[in-house]
Parts: sequence; C-alpha cells; structure tokens
Amino acid sequence: MSDTKKNFFTYKGLPLVRKGNQLYYGNMYDDFVVWMEIKSTKKVGDLEVADKVKIRKMSTDLTKPSIDKQTDTDSLYDALDIACAWLKVKA
Repeated sequence: MSDTKKNFFTYKGLPLVRKGNQLYYGNMYDDFVVWMEIKSTKKVGDLEVADKVKIRKMSTDLTKPSIDKQTDTDSLYDALDIACAWLKVKA
C-alpha cells in the first residue's frame, strides 16, 4: 500500500501551496492564512517574474468575516515578506 500523504513545500516553516497564479501560505489549522494572487508578470532574462501581487489575510474560521486585511505589492518576494509579518512568522 502506498503512502498518499502529501508533503507541502514550506517557507519559513509554514506550508506554501501554488495552483496557477494563486498561492496559499500558512496552516489551515491556524486562525489565519494568506492568499496571494499574481495579477501580472514581466520577463526578466529568461524568467517570468511576478510584478503585481494581491495579498489577502483570510480567517480560517467560517463564522468570522473571511478577509481580515489586504494590500497590493510589486513583487512576490515583498508579498511573502508581508505574509510572514501578518502571520507573525519568526525567521
């Protein structure tokens, strides 16, 4: 029998899952997760790099309002930095 448990990529100890242009950061068992949506990209050398990212801090409790806070940024690196601050991730 094979093990079907999935191991997620982590960033600073929390799961980071990508599907298309959407990324989810955080643990669904915690109070909040961060949803990042890549709105546009630009070519840098041979790579496509995110240059517009919408970030939303969302409650995992369905009885509370879903979006706690949101902002836009000009890079995925900045988006991850903000997400870490919102989720109070320690380096």
